[in-house]
Amino acid sequence: MDLPKVNIAVAASAVIAIVSTVGGGIWYASQQASVIESLTEQVNVLTIENNATDRTNLIRDVQKNQEDLQEIIDILAEFYEDMEDADDEIWEDIDLVWEDVDGMAEHMMHIVKMQSRIKSLESTLEYLLRGPVHSDGR
Repeated sequence: MDLPKVNIAVAASAVIAIVSTVGGGIWYASQQASVIESLTEQVNVLTIENNATDRTNLIRDVQKNQEDLQEIIDILAEFYEDMEDADDEIWEDIDLVWEDVDGMAEHMMHIVKMQSRIKSLESTLEYLLRGPVHSDGR
């Protein structure tokens, strides 16, 4: 079998083309690896910055919530004190009402006793006005 004759220049240029293509591919791959490594470093830096920002925000939010809770507790404590004061005032008013009711009941008893005395006096006066009954009927 006879191989076709190939010009050395054509073969050399083909080999040079293949070698330069492979060399270009290697150069391109190394550039991509460099870009990927650079991007990986940037992602790590941004992740650290993001974590620091998240941590800072979390601390700020927790402090804000603590302040808000303390304010709510203070408001509730003040409200509770006001309710105790109002409760005391209500009981004082109830005591006054009961004193008034007791006074009114005592007053009513005095009125009933007075009416009873007046009735007794009226009966006595009526008896006296009728005059004594004499044995002769006059």
